[in-house]
Amino acid sequence: MKFFEKLLIANRGEIAIRVMRACRELDIETVAIYSSADKNALHVKYADEAFHVGDAHPSKSYLNMERIVDIAKKTGAEAVHPGYGFLAENYRFAKLCDDENVIFVGPRWKTIQAMGSKIGSKQMMQNAGVPVIPGTEGGIKNIDDARKVAAEIGYPVIVKASAGGGGIGMQIVQDEKALEDAITASMRIAQSAFGDATVFIEKYLVKPRHIEFQVLADNQGNSVHLYDRECSIQRRHQKLIEEAPSPIMTSELRERMSKSALKVAEVSDYTNAGSVEFLYSQGNYYFMEMNTRLQVEHTITEFITGIDLVKQQIAVAAGESLPFCQEDISIRGHAIECRVNAEDPLNNFAADPGKIIRYRSPGGPGIRVDSGIHMGYTIPANYDSMIAKLCAWDSTRAEAIKRMRRAISEYIILGIKTTLPLHYAIMNNQQFVNGNTHTHFLQEEHIFDTLERYTRDEENRMQTLAGSFEQGKKVAAITVAVNQYLQRKKE
Repeated sequence: MKFFEKLLIANRGEIAIRVMRACRELDIETVAIYSSADKNALHVKYADEAFHVGDAHPSKSYLNMERIVDIAKKTGAEAVHPGYGFLAENYRFAKLCDDENVIFVGPRWKTIQAMGSKIGSKQMMQNAGVPVIPGTEGGIKNIDDARKVAAEIGYPVIVKASAGGGGIGMQIVQDEKALEDAITASMRIAQSAFGDATVFIEKYLVKPRHIEFQVLADNQGNSVHLYDRECSIQRRHQKLIEEAPSPIMTSELRERMSKSALKVAEVSDYTNAGSVEFLYSQGNYYFMEMNTRLQVEHTITEFITGIDLVKQQIAVAAGESLPFCQEDISIRGHAIECRVNAEDPLNNFAADPGKIIRYRSPGGPGIRVDSGIHMGYTIPANYDSMIAKLCAWDSTRAEAIKRMRRAISEYIILGIKTTLPLHYAIMNNQQFVNGNTHTHFLQEEHIFDTLERYTRDEENRMQTLAGSFEQGKKVAAITVAVNQYLQRKKE
């Protein structure tokens, strides 16, 4: 069944290609948009049509709502898929699509607006009986009230921005003396990043695990969960490694958490694909937020369930009912995702954009690479540093880890620094192998001490490969020259 004739992807890189692949299998024509920095990007070449959307800066291109909707209408695209990041959780963009009779592949704009407020969504879930982290009832109005709340719930506490995500504006406070400065700093960052200085306080959980549930809901009132993902290994509150299912999950805990996740979807009037995020600590779990979009890590859920989430998103947006119920969905094996970022982990994860001079992705059984890069491509400095997602699946977690190690050892990216050596170090860490992860894993496990050795080994291996590659080019050139000489002699 063809749900739409044409769909515009309001994004770039690997997620744009991911959506286009689903569309190609559904016989839907695709429209790409690109900035001046992305005119030679892979997603531009992959699409059926591509249109320049603006200058390199995101505000003039991938965040230019009016221009994107205008392109959709002029090309005859009935729907827009926002991917993740950029406009994916911008309720104004979803509303603009609605107002212009362009279908937004995602939840209703009112739901995005409601769940986009951490304070508002937390209060909504608390009223619905979903466990939430103790903290302020709303935004901080004055420092005296903040001190009172912090004293009641006990230090350490965390100051968070109500709007936005990605850990931006978060400040961990160990005692009352540091509270006022942390609130001031968090408000300043929140205002600059999101245009909203509202911040709030929550109890800071020591060594929590970050666990989320994937949900799907259609417009007919049907909803399911597609089980859990563990996303605890992070840097600067941003995920680096995800796995599905969570290694600590029991049948009883999964039953309770999945019911809470579906309750979140119900009370927020949710449709399409979304993820409910929880923090888990000392036997208790707490609602953190809902991501009203497709997640970066949807890949591992697809691995363990066999369900194509992007195709389901498109079908729901077209008005179709979910083709399965909860009893039809089961977990098959274990999957791990490593986010490959153009960053230097030994330099505080500083971005390292530049030209890729050699590229070879891994393959074989149970391996999936979602990427928007290729040999000769220059990674622009204007956008997020994630350049690929490497996923490994196998029948058990232990075998999936071994398969991921093998895949990392096959992955060749020359010309820039990446997080691949870090991922290899983590895959060989005994605490990770045992499933003992938490959100402070990188710091407490002293991964960076091990990483220096892995980085040296990786650089030596890459240099050897580069030398072999250059030697191979010389041999190939000689072979071509000899063949041409022989051909001329025949003539």
